[in-house]
Amino acid sequence: MAEKRDYYDVLGLQKGASEDSIKKAYRKQAKKYHPDANPDNKEAEAKFKEVSEAYSVLSDQQKRAAYDQYGHAAFNEGGFGGGGGFYSGADFDMGDIFSSVFGDSFSDLFGGGRTGRKQGPRRGADLQTSVQIDFEDSIFGTTQEINIPVSETCETCSGTGSKPGTSKVTCSRCQGSGYERIQQQTILGSMTSTRTCSVCHGLGQINKDPCDTCRGTGAIKKNKKIQVTIPKGMENGKSIRLSGLGDAGERGGGNGDLYVTVYVRPHKYFIRRGNDIHLEMPITFVQAAIGGEIIIPTPYGDEKYTIKPGTQTGTVVTLSKKGVPYINSYRVGDLLAKLNVNVPTQLTEKQKSLLKQFADEMGEDYKDNKKGFFERMFK
Repeated sequence: MAEKRDYYDVLGLQKGASEDSIKKAYRKQAKKYHPDANPDNKEAEAKFKEVSEAYSVLSDQQKRAAYDQYGHAAFNEGGFGGGGGFYSGADFDMGDIFSSVFGDSFSDLFGGGRTGRKQGPRRGADLQTSVQIDFEDSIFGTTQEINIPVSETCETCSGTGSKPGTSKVTCSRCQGSGYERIQQQTILGSMTSTRTCSVCHGLGQINKDPCDTCRGTGAIKKNKKIQVTIPKGMENGKSIRLSGLGDAGERGGGNGDLYVTVYVRPHKYFIRRGNDIHLEMPITFVQAAIGGEIIIPTPYGDEKYTIKPGTQTGTVVTLSKKGVPYINSYRVGDLLAKLNVNVPTQLTEKQKSLLKQFADEMGEDYKDNKKGFFERMFK
C-alpha cells in the first residue's frame, strides 16, 4: 500500500499554518479536484478524497495536535504502540466539513451535505396567462377580465392540511429535523452523510388526519375572475405582473405572482415602431403637382394637412404627439405619414388627351422612345 503523503504537503502548507490558511487551502484544492468538475476522472477523485482527509484532521485542534506529534500513526488501525491508534475508526461527517467551508448549498460527493433540513414557509408558484387586445387599446389603455385556475388556501383547514381539531405529529424517523443521517464505511473511515427524511420528505411532521376538502395539501384549485388593467402604451409581447395573485403558499408562505402577457392585434393601416406610428398615405397625381388639403387618419381622430405644390412621392409628414404614449409618462410619440403618389392605371380617352396636352406644354417628348433616359432628361 502506498505511503500516505504529509497532510500539510497535500494542502500545500507549512507546519504551523493558521486555521484560516488551512481553510483557504482546502477550499482551493476541493474546488479544483471536485468530482463535479472532473467527471469520470479517477485521479481527481482520489486527490479530492486526499485533501478532504487532510482537512478533516488539520481543521480539528485535537486531531491536528496528535498528528503533529505522531504523524499518521495517530490514526492507523493497529498503529502507534501496536494499538488501534488514537483516532482509529474516526467518524468524519463530510456534510459538516463542506458546510463549514462552502456553506450548506455546496454539492459534494458524499450526499450533498445537510440538504434535508426541516422545511419552513414556502412561497406559492407564479402563474402565467395571456390576453389579446386591439391596437387602439394598446394606445389608450383598457381593462380585461380573465378567468384563471388558481390554488387558494383551503378554507376548511385554513391551509394546515389537517382535519379541523387535529394537528400534525412530529416525524419519528427524523425527530422533526427533516433529515436523517446515513453512515457508511469509506477509505476515510466511517463517514456520515445526510439526506432528506424518507418518511416526512423533509417536513419534520406527518399528517395522520388529512383534511377531506383539500386531501391534506392545504390548498384547492378554483377558477378565479381577475380584472387586468392594461396601461396606455402597452407593447406587444410585454407582461404585466400582478403581485400576490398567483398560487397560495405552503406552511404560511406568501402567494406567488400572476404574469399576464399582452398581445396586440395588428392594425389595418398603422404600424408601431417604438413609440411612433407609421402610415402609408396615398395622394393623387394632381394633389402632388398643385398641392391641396388632405385628411390624415390618426388614432386620435382625423387631421387636416395641406400639401405643398410639387410634393414628391416618399415625402414624410410628421404629426407631433399623435403616436403611442410612453408608459407612466406624459411623453407621446409621433405619427409619421409617408406620402405615396398614386399613379392611375386606367384612363379614359379624354384623360389621355389632357395628359398629352400637359406633356406638350411641359415640352416633354413622350413619343420618342429611341432616345435614352438621360438624353431626354438633360437635352
